[in-house]
Amino acid sequence: MNQFIIAFRECLEAALIVGIIYTFLSKSNLTAQIKKMWYAVAAAIIASIGVAFALEYVNASIENESMAKLAESVFMFVTAGFLLYVVFWLSKSMASKDAVEKLASEAAGSASKWSIFILVFFAILREGFETVMFLFGSSLQTSFSYIGFFSGIILACLIGYLIVVQGRRINLRPFFSVTSLFLVLFAAGMVAYGTHEMEEFVVKGGHLEFFGMESKAEITRPWNVLVPQAELEAGASELFYNFNEKKGKYIHVLHDKGSVGVFLKGFFGYNSNPNWIELFAWLLTLGFGLRIWRRFYKPVA
Repeated sequence: MNQFIIAFRECLEAALIVGIIYTFLSKSNLTAQIKKMWYAVAAAIIASIGVAFALEYVNASIENESMAKLAESVFMFVTAGFLLYVVFWLSKSMASKDAVEKLASEAAGSASKWSIFILVFFAILREGFETVMFLFGSSLQTSFSYIGFFSGIILACLIGYLIVVQGRRINLRPFFSVTSLFLVLFAAGMVAYGTHEMEEFVVKGGHLEFFGMESKAEITRPWNVLVPQAELEAGASELFYNFNEKKGKYIHVLHDKGSVGVFLKGFFGYNSNPNWIELFAWLLTLGFGLRIWRRFYKPVA
């Protein structure tokens, strides 16, 4: 679900931008500029894929487990902040037809033959960069869904085509309202996950002494439920457990590493044993995000 929402949201914005510029250039009979526009789209997609491979390479090249946890934590915090900023400020202006047409008109009238290429390249690259950042952060929490990813892209391109090329009147407000709400949940979940990974960095890096503790057991938690077990308790049904052969333990489906819990973790930032800072960070981020979401998408009287 994460991958579908992210891919749909970002690709819809990209499709609208390309569609608006294409329509403007087509009506102006600027055939040569249309070709450059498609070159820019292809180049931006290739560059975005390059960014994805670079992020994956950097993540895989960190051999120290403690430093890997620190890197994931910092990445989560940055991505969550960037996500909230993009959703509520930056992306809203780029979805404006008048603003995009004005930029295209200025680029087409520029003395440089490559102005349209540069405009489209960086507009799509921005969307691609956001998509890569958000999907990479999501994949660190849960497994990647190619079905959700490609379904989001296809639906976004279809809606973009119907609106811009076919001239269909589709109210996009509900789309952006719902997807923005989901992205608020993703951001809160990323902050929670980042805080949890920071705890792992402190523990695995041997930095507990800095906080006046000697062992991980001293970290206080609001709850610690569904702890994995080597053997099931009497009366417990195997239907609600998965056996992890690597750890040799039974994991409840609602544990954050269970079949259901892992979905809740990636979607809402759920954790079976959060620390207090993690819980408060999640609540603060969620409250801040919901407040801004309501400000932008409250029902129009």
